[in-house]
Amino acid sequence: MLLAYRIPRQPSTSRITIWRKLDRLGVVRLGDGLVALPADARTREQIDWIAEEIGELGGSSTVWLAVAGSAAQEKAIATEMRAARAAEYRTVAEQAEAAASAPPGERSRTMKRLQAELRRIGRRDHFPPPEKETAQQAVRALAQTIVESGR
Repeated sequence: MLLAYRIPRQPSTSRITIWRKLDRLGVVRLGDGLVALPADARTREQIDWIAEEIGELGGSSTVWLAVAGSAAQEKAIATEMRAARAAEYRTVAEQAEAAASAPPGERSRTMKRLQAELRRIGRRDHFPPPEKETAQQAVRALAQTIVESGR
């Protein structure tokens, strides 16, 4: 699925708001004002809402159901999406591992924050990379450290 859009340059807060919403969905930016996302019921609804919001901001948008020109192009887009999520999962794993040696209260706060971050990443993770399991294991290990230190 593609969203082609134009948003007025001013105020810039409108553009930034739309960019952030698109980023939360896990889009791939194919060009200026053109993003791609796998087409499913949830993403279609989200994109439709964003397209409507763009219109309310004085911009224009069109939603396209598209097919990649080749399997290689489709794979390249999926690879880009997977790589972006992999980087996010690596960050979570690194933070969980670093938090294991933090003071108990900080460990607990970090674990809750990282669990929430895993959920946020999961919502935009359309092509799960191997790093997802690594991050989940690191957060589980942090939780186990907290349990063991409480005894």
